[in-house]
Amino acid sequence: LHSLPQAFGRRIAMSLSAILHLITAGIVIFVGILLTMAWLYWIGAFLFIIMLFYQHLIIKPNDLLRLNAAFFITNGIASVVFAVFTILDEILF
Repeated sequence: LHSLPQAFGRRIAMSLSAILHLITAGIVIFVGILLTMAWLYWIGAFLFIIMLFYQHLIIKPNDLLRLNAAFFITNGIASVVFAVFTILDEILF
C-alpha cells in the first residue's frame, strides 16, 4: 500500500491532514467572501469547518479506533451539510 502514513508515519500524515483541513477552511471562507454569500452559507460553512476539526479531536496517532467514524461518517455528514446550506443559500438569496 502506497500511502502517506506508510511512507512518512502516522504523526506526519495526521499533521498533513490538519494542514490540509486548515487550507480547506480558508478556501471555504475565501469563497464565501468572494461570492458575498448570505447567512445560510455561513452557517453551513461554520458547521462544516467544526466537523473537519472535530475529526482531529477523536483520533490520535496511537489510537485509531475511531478512524472510520472520523473519516467516513464525519466527512460524509460535513459534505452533505455544507452542500445543503450552500444550495439553500443560492436558492433563497
